[in-house]
Amino acid sequence: MSPEMVMHGSDRKELIAFRIGSQEFCVDIQSVREIRGWTPATPLPHSPGFVRGVINLRGAVLPVVDLAARLGLRSTEPTARHVIIVSRIGAQLVGLLVDAVSDILTVTDDTLQPTPHVAYDAERAFVKGLLPVDGRLISLVSLDRILPDQAEAA
Repeated sequence: MSPEMVMHGSDRKELIAFRIGSQEFCVDIQSVREIRGWTPATPLPHSPGFVRGVINLRGAVLPVVDLAARLGLRSTEPTARHVIIVSRIGAQLVGLLVDAVSDILTVTDDTLQPTPHVAYDAERAFVKGLLPVDGRLISLVSLDRILPDQAEAA
């Protein structure tokens, strides 16, 4: 198991779970700043395909990432029922477009199972591990991998 797959210690963590299509994912609640309804984004020319555009968040320009497209799933066609999870990724605030927020989970570090080696490399790059919760598996998304590296983007 690689070090990035292991959460150290036995502290309890809170995660926010959300749906994209029929799949469930979660992120650390510490990185979430707010959850807001879908707001149409202004497209940016020459941006990656997974970037829906930008929205005005109380005077700040917030890029919106279609998390489904970024994770290699079918792109989202947003409706009024979709939500944007405003998250801090490094020093930047980013909106993550998802279908719906479903739960707040409290887990311990030993709950996280490693991503199987049969998963595609792209999926393993974005998913830190899997959480078995009430008979279902929820993928823990590694937010620090969602945005392309600055060197890669240049």
